[in-house]
Amino acid sequence: MTAHVPTLLPAHACLIVHGEDQPGIVAAVSAMITRIGGNIVAFDQYSDNPEGGAYFQRVVFHRPGFAADRPAIEAEIARTLDGFSLQWSLTDQSVPKRMAILSSKQDHCLLDLLWRHRRGDLPVTVPMVVSNHTTSAEDVRSFGVPFFHVPSTPGPDKSESEAKILELLVGNVDFVVLARYMQILSADFLEKLGVPVINIHHSFLPAFIGAEPYKKAKERGVKLIGATSHYVTTDLDEGPIIEQDTIRVTHADTTGELARRGADVERQVLSRAVLWHAQDRVIRHGNHTIIF
Repeated sequence: MTAHVPTLLPAHACLIVHGEDQPGIVAAVSAMITRIGGNIVAFDQYSDNPEGGAYFQRVVFHRPGFAADRPAIEAEIARTLDGFSLQWSLTDQSVPKRMAILSSKQDHCLLDLLWRHRRGDLPVTVPMVVSNHTTSAEDVRSFGVPFFHVPSTPGPDKSESEAKILELLVGNVDFVVLARYMQILSADFLEKLGVPVINIHHSFLPAFIGAEPYKKAKERGVKLIGATSHYVTTDLDEGPIIEQDTIRVTHADTTGELARRGADVERQVLSRAVLWHAQDRVIRHGNHTIIF
């Protein structure tokens, strides 16, 4: 069974703008899109302080012939925003992002992403799954996705296994998802990879970090369990948060029930984070995010 790419948006572009807030940004961007023959179909903005605070904007517009005329359009955007203290990026909404998945033994998040992709719910392609175990190899291949086994290097030095993973990923993917990949990525790996990495954490951060989170949660008698999806940085589990969710539990729930219900939350939280990233809805600002 072959995975397929969901329906995308031909001749649509997404412009992300962020920087110092000041009068005239909305008018300048809107007028520019009109000049280039575009039609705005979605517009979101946020300012944390109208007097010189941080400003964020996401605009999706339709423009026939966008792909062919993209260089000229980018030049016009640069001229328009030259007088503002702003950064910007432009993406073609007809081109799916290439998403690689790293996984270990637990496969609930991995298989959920592959299932959603096959259904057409995620605007991505999946060029590969890389795992330090082979337990999910046949399941992954049944989705028509290449599977690569890269065992983790024993001991604290993971440079050998990381180098093999980098050979697979660099230049072939636009972002990476850690679908319960139970290895810590080094700062050197993240720098050489050079694309965003999204992780799913098995708790509503920062509680119960480390091994056996549901056992710890049971011992503490928690009433809420949850999951957190965030971008990976060199600070372990402290990167900008994309999405979080919780569910209520009781004293009667066993450790196994907590783990099962927690896995459901992890799947939902991770899939939403991946979708929003793939749709260019997430703007990183320092150590937090703006979600449009």
